Amino acid sequence: MNAVVVYESHWGNTAKVARAIAGGFGPGTPVLTTDEATPEIIADADLIVAGAPLMMFQLPTDSALQGLAGKNGNAAMPPDVSHPSMRDWLAALPHGAGRAAAFETRLRFSPGSAAGTIERGLVAAGYRRLAKGRRFYVQGSYGPLRYGELEAAQAWGKELATALAQVGASATRSEGTA
Repeated sequence: MNAVVVYESHWGNTAKVARAIAGGFGPGTPVLTTDEATPEIIADADLIVAGAPLMMFQLPTDSALQGLAGKNGNAAMPPDVSHPSMRDWLAALPHGAGRAAAFETRLRFSPGSAAGTIERGLVAAGYRRLAKGRRFYVQGSYGPLRYGELEAAQAWGKELATALAQVGASATRSEGTA
């Protein structure tokens, strides 16, 4: 089964979670920024796991990202706004027939959801939800991730790999009986 993890990250927290999720699938699972995840690369994916930070109670908008450019706030480094937003990536996502899962990084008590918006975008492109969206928590606006979140992300990746294998096995069984 072919899985790919696609992410939008500004201070590195979502990128770390994406790599941990891919680690749950095993070596060789691609972890791609939104500009690296081209239609040609994801065309054969059986599963797309996509994630982004929750920003201003939602999946980041282009205007929110423009507001970040050149600002550090209390962050140790400036935000990375060099890649297309997850919102733009989803809007350009060609129709697919695989499975999908979504995740977000966020503060513990933030309302709203980035994962829900990502999931709706993936479903609109023809992907079927494999698992409920997952939240991973940061300690402050810029991170770092809360203790244990990378381990939780890797465990979720393993769960997704198992669920994908089960879906693939049941699809193979149903094709064999048709």
